[in-house]
Amino acid sequence: MRRANKNTDIMTKYNLTEKKEKKAVYRDMVRAELMDELYDKIVHAFVVQKKYRDSSYTAKKLADEIGTNTRYISAVVAVRFGMNYSTLINDYRIREALFLLTDKRYMDKTVEEIALMVGFANRQSFYAAFYRFKGITPRQFRLEYWEKHRK
Repeated sequence: MRRANKNTDIMTKYNLTEKKEKKAVYRDMVRAELMDELYDKIVHAFVVQKKYRDSSYTAKKLADEIGTNTRYISAVVAVRFGMNYSTLINDYRIREALFLLTDKRYMDKTVEEIALMVGFANRQSFYAAFYRFKGITPRQFRLEYWEKHRK
């Protein structure tokens, strides 16, 4: 009997699938000036306001806040960030999680607590997104980091 490789096992465990590239016509319909303006507003919402920490922060909420629609949000995110909205918000969440997992001030926090702090609604979605970005689980990442940086 053939044994499945570890990567396939984890892909199945966290319900991960390969993303297919789609070309949306409306992406080309957003004027360059508007795209610049929306890009700045999206960056402000994510970098300055850290809206991604809200587990229920949707593209619709973002669109309402910055005075546009979700199609324009999707277009700007696809063109300027090279990803979709879900991937973008998870990217910001994972970046902050990486910081928290490696910061001594948060060593007393569990991986699940950190997941909630950065905006994931549950452990499963955090582990799946983290694995997709880093290729290992958050727990493995934290253990390996502290093993390397033990003093």
